[in-house]
Amino acid sequence: MSGGISARRMTAGDLEAVIRIEQKSFPDPWSFQSFQESLGQPQAIWMVIEKAYGKEKWPIGYAGVYTVLDEGEIVNVAMEPEERGKGYGKILVEKLMEEGAKRGVSDFYLEVRMGNEAGKRLYRSLGFEPCGVRKDFYEQPREDALVMRCTGFPVITTGGQSVR
Repeated sequence: MSGGISARRMTAGDLEAVIRIEQKSFPDPWSFQSFQESLGQPQAIWMVIEKAYGKEKWPIGYAGVYTVLDEGEIVNVAMEPEERGKGYGKILVEKLMEEGAKRGVSDFYLEVRMGNEAGKRLYRSLGFEPCGVRKDFYEQPREDALVMRCTGFPVITTGGQSVR
């Protein structure tokens, strides 16, 4: 990736930055302990996207997916508010899906707030399509969730080649 932007697997050392982003992004944020426990789960994949500031790199966003066989549920996607709308979220989710594909995931699901137009545009640009609604899914404020699905994502084998 260019411009001092790179995506990589999240580590425990990223959690303080991730929590700060989480708290700025969601009215009901996950706790440090929730992220820590999720990082240790074998079915979870967590990625951060980081930006170079001189010689230092800092996480500016993160995303996670839980995998079961050929399905992946994307559970969190968040960016620093000042970094939104720059295309970094798309890079991050693409990399997350590529990591899932390495585990054999070809179908991805997620929920997005009905009123989150930027999120819905992002997911549509990645091939997600609406497939349902979860009534009153979110609290603070109460809002429906649009369920979106991306099917047929190319599975990546250990040799790096796509199966589909």
